[in-house]
Amino acid sequence: MAVERTGSRDGHGGAHASGRPTDEQPLPRYAIGIDIGGTFTDLVALDEQGGVRVHKILTTSDEPSRGALQGVGELSAREGLRIEQIDLVVHSTTLVTNALIQQRGARTGLLITRGFRDVLEMRDEHRYDVYDLFLKWPLPLVPRHRRLPITQRVTRDGLVLAEPQEEEVIAAVDALIEDGVEVVAISFLHSYRYPGHEAKVAEIIRRCRPALTVTVSSDVAPVIGEYERTSTTVADAYVRPLVLEYLTRMENGLRDMGFAGRFFLMLSQGGFGSVASARQQPIRLVESGPAAGALAAAQCGRVTASDPILSFDMGGTTAKVCVIAGGKPTMVSAIEVARTQRFKKGSGMPLLTPSVELLEIGAGGGSIARRDLLGLLKVGPESAGADPGPVCYGRGGSLPTVTDANLVLGYLDADYFLGGRMRLDLAGARAALAKLGDELGMSATKAAWGVHQVVNEHMAQAARTHVIERNWDPRSMTVVAFGGAGPAHAATIAGLIGAKRIVYPLGAGATSALGCLAAPPSFELVRSLPSELEHVDWAAVNALLAEMETRGNAALAEVGVPSEHVDLVREVEARIEGQVHELTIAVPAGPLGQGSRDPLRESFAQAYRRLYSRFDPEAVLEVITWKVTARGPARSARLQPAAPGTHDEAAALKGHRPAYFGDALGFVSVPVHDRYLLGPGSRVQGPSIIEEHEATVVMPPRTQAVVDEYWNLCLELLPSPDGRASA
Repeated sequence: MAVERTGSRDGHGGAHASGRPTDEQPLPRYAIGIDIGGTFTDLVALDEQGGVRVHKILTTSDEPSRGALQGVGELSAREGLRIEQIDLVVHSTTLVTNALIQQRGARTGLLITRGFRDVLEMRDEHRYDVYDLFLKWPLPLVPRHRRLPITQRVTRDGLVLAEPQEEEVIAAVDALIEDGVEVVAISFLHSYRYPGHEAKVAEIIRRCRPALTVTVSSDVAPVIGEYERTSTTVADAYVRPLVLEYLTRMENGLRDMGFAGRFFLMLSQGGFGSVASARQQPIRLVESGPAAGALAAAQCGRVTASDPILSFDMGGTTAKVCVIAGGKPTMVSAIEVARTQRFKKGSGMPLLTPSVELLEIGAGGGSIARRDLLGLLKVGPESAGADPGPVCYGRGGSLPTVTDANLVLGYLDADYFLGGRMRLDLAGARAALAKLGDELGMSATKAAWGVHQVVNEHMAQAARTHVIERNWDPRSMTVVAFGGAGPAHAATIAGLIGAKRIVYPLGAGATSALGCLAAPPSFELVRSLPSELEHVDWAAVNALLAEMETRGNAALAEVGVPSEHVDLVREVEARIEGQVHELTIAVPAGPLGQGSRDPLRESFAQAYRRLYSRFDPEAVLEVITWKVTARGPARSARLQPAAPGTHDEAAALKGHRPAYFGDALGFVSVPVHDRYLLGPGSRVQGPSIIEEHEATVVMPPRTQAVVDEYWNLCLELLPSPDGRASA
């Protein structure tokens, strides 16, 4: 994409790009994407001609909507946009995830089938470490005294054995109200097969105690898995009042500013939905922000003809990695949050909600470095966030962080952070790292280098494991790096996992916000109907799929997509009998019947062989959960190739400064380039530093980079004398 000269040194933290959108559907006059992270809130404005304006401000942790609205006002004022010219706002947020991790939600009660009161603490049979006698899991969001049993029972086939009684329901609800409960979750055994009891109890509560908010599992997660379904329903109830209040503030704030366009929310499955759908199921926002980043990375991969891709998004609080193959992020039907052991699956809170498959690592620019009990250097997962933030922010932080280390190592310019809008305190950062160094017996510089190495090793270890577990070779992947801190670390991490190519989009510090505008309208529905493949009730399956397709069309109608423009994708989760993990396979369109068995079996066999290399042709298959995803046409934020001759390599060289690249080299005087003046065809040799307003690319020695026709910076790791990637 072509960058206008007015955006190269405007000092406002924004790059301006011009070009024409390549998608057939025209963009609105102005569309704004907003991504609220743990440390920064990123904003991107896209105009009809494909021009991009970027803005970044510190997240207002006490009230995230305040910072988001402030950012919209600042971006509009800076660019001369009138609020009434903005036709579309798409918003992603970490509000739900943070509320669950920090356990700062509503006071919640749970009505559950009698005899199953302790399901949240009993969990399932899985132990994430079979040799640890002192395993820890997240505390249940609802303590035992607010989990009350209801006498009702349904068999696994949906046969009613005992009906719930209104008197018992009201008595239980009154006890919860007396305990100060704001919202009630209902999760009964086998409700995915027969939701009638949950619906009946919810109706009783709404009629008799209308002040209470009610959440039922058969609406939130109508799928098999008693513990997981209950965990998801409780989490949805727990964050519901918080999300409702937040969305109301955002809507009212935008309206008070004069915004009269459409306001949508980014959902975890990689598409946006209406505010109404977010209010109905707020748990669908749990991976809202990271999903937007993965979509932007996928689009970048399509432009650069890269496949497979490892999306690497490192912000101020966490780093997120995602495998993208065939131009699409991998998807899952369940995720896990609030892990007590960040690298151990099963140590967190399971949520049955469709999502882009992401691995979140407690490593970001604000990750705190310290000396542990063994005298070793440890970095994260605790983060300084935006308040007080790293020491160098000058907002009261006293503990050294990754950002402080990067500043001391010379990777960041204290006078050019956020394009000069925020000055960093180099002396404060050096003093904090000197104190850490004294504890470790080393200098401030060595301590900073240690912090940089440790956080890189942690992220590389997690990324490598994530990729290999999905049967991909990390050496075959292109890393797409973005986020405020990602470009400073990506080259080293790529070298550690064996990847040799990294792509940095223009405006990498706010790529997730741009991903909000690249997302399609989308809504996924799931419903369990377990059966052996040989004995499927095809009439029941066809009725179920038809119902979900109708609901999918209705969900997209809420965001203005007519049914003739809706693409309905049908899938089913299946497994080998006796196994506990399912694979998702495609389901053909049209009515299903006995003739559908062999194609489904062959699809499963192919998927199974890809993951495990072999498949028993005599295996008995079970189909468990049917899915329908309704998608509308995406608005593309991809821009047309830039015209030749729009760069100035000589003018791009801003000067030189010392940067540290390990004990062997020490501090090296490296060239510093203005990213906005490195146009298509520009080449840079490492070691170098390339600065944007929102992010800084660090090119270690033995690297080279070229800017492609879409203004992506494409970096290659050159082999060292021993033949391995250098960084």
